[in-house]
Order: sequence, then C-alpha cells, then structure tokens
Amino acid sequence: MKTGFIGLGQMGSGIAANLINAGHDVTVYNRTAAKAEALVKQGAKLAQNVAEACQGDAVFTMLANDDALIAVTYGDGGILANLPKGTIHISSSTISVALSEKLAADHEAAGQNYVSAPVFGRPAAAASGQLFIVAAGNPDVVKIAMPLLDAIGQKTFVISESPKAANLVKLSGNFLIAAVIESLGEAIALVSKGGVDKHQYLDILTSTLFSAPVYKTYGDLIANEKFEPAGFAAPLGAKDIRLALAAAEELRVTLPLASLLRDRFITLLAHGGDNLDWSAIGGLAAKDAAAA
Repeated sequence: MKTGFIGLGQMGSGIAANLINAGHDVTVYNRTAAKAEALVKQGAKLAQNVAEACQGDAVFTMLANDDALIAVTYGDGGILANLPKGTIHISSSTISVALSEKLAADHEAAGQNYVSAPVFGRPAAAASGQLFIVAAGNPDVVKIAMPLLDAIGQKTFVISESPKAANLVKLSGNFLIAAVIESLGEAIALVSKGGVDKHQYLDILTSTLFSAPVYKTYGDLIANEKFEPAGFAAPLGAKDIRLALAAAEELRVTLPLASLLRDRFITLLAHGGDNLDWSAIGGLAAKDAAAA
C-alpha cells in the first residue's frame, strides 16, 4: 500500500522501517528532516510537508502528545485539509480519549476514514516488528488497514467500531505498567535495604510468581538503575497518567493508584528527571529509603 508516515521518533522510525521492509510504498515526514535520512536510504520518499505525506492510501501518525497531533492534523497544511476522501488516517499516538473522539468525528465529516491503532511495546519492539496493536474503527476500514498493521506488530487486537475505545485501552495499559514500575521499585528498595541482593530477588520474582515480560523488563531497569537513555521518557509517562485520570473523571471512575502515580511523576520531574526513562519512578523508593 502507498502510505505516509508522520512522526519519526524512536517508535515512529522503527515502525516506518518495518512498513518499508514489508514492501509498502512509504513517504515519511518529520519536522526535523534529518531524522528521515536513514529511512530514505532504506527506500522511503521524503515529504517536504504534511500535505505531501497525505497522498497515498493511508497516513500514519506517531506523535508525542495531543498538541503535536493537533498541529499536524488541523489547519490549511494539515492532514484534514489534504487527505483525499476515503483515505485512512491511522493514529498510533498515545493521545486523550477526547481528542480521538474529535478526530473520528472530524474525519467523518470530511469524508475521510480514521482508525485508532495505539501500540504496546518499547522502541526495540517497534524496530523488530514485535509491537502489540490495539485497533478500533469502522470494521471495513480496519480490514483495509490490516496489511499495514500486520507489518508493524506481532498481533493486532480489534476491539471496537469506536476509535476512542482503543485509546482508552492504551491509557489503561500504561497506567498498569506504571503501577508495576512503582510497586517493583518499592519492593526492591525494601529487600535491598534489608540486605537481600536485588538482582537475586528479581530473579526469584520473575522465575516464579511474576514471569510476565513487564516485570523482567522494568525490574532489570530498576535494579540496574539504568534510566538513561530513555526508551520512553518520564514526561510522556506523566502525560499518560494525566490522560488516564482525565478519562476516568469523564467516566466517573476513581483511580486512586493513578493519583499516586501522578504525584510520583511530579516528584521525579521536579528533581530533574525529564530526560530519564519513565521507569525512573521505580528508583524513587530507594532514594527515599537511602537503600543501596
């Protein structure tokens, strides 16, 4: 398929590369054009602006937050103004439920199609095509988009005809990951200060009760205090918790743990953690306890 791709950060670059490797005709755009150089060498075409990336069968967006997606979608030079009727906007960004709902309505009014397809996985999974994708939208449109989604992930879960449902699932999943990070950090700080080797402790956990990859991945980062370079920066984690709380407020659901996590991220950022991985909140308990 002929597809555009907007947003070439750590995640977007890996996803776009897999689209190219799968044989799709990919045109890439990034505000900082230098980030597109490696993809152009792999066969991508370079768009000079958003409009040039919107001339295929579909256009992906993988951007940091609501503001970034709004900036490339709206206005005379944006996706809405330049995407041909019947073409698909596939949003893989982690955005608010409210923005996803607005995008769905605005694309429909413009005669365009919109699929929400946020992903679970860190940059290494994006580069290796091992992401898990949560997709929602018109079933016929999702079916058309499926060859593109198959190229970037190991499995796609189609959950609803309403695009915003995919964003709600994504935000709830990131809330759960952050809760795991915080609880792991607290537990590791406890045993470490009690004289137990934290790496042996982590091996016990991940070999018995907690064998899920999330415990291994984030447990290693916390035990090794390896928070740089950031695979997923702390400000983005803080943003996702904030969006989860906003969705919960709209639905009248209390999330006490999410409120705690919001405060943990604020503490991390207040102490200069902007460039750290979001797993660095798992190191706060050890600092609080002066644990080794």
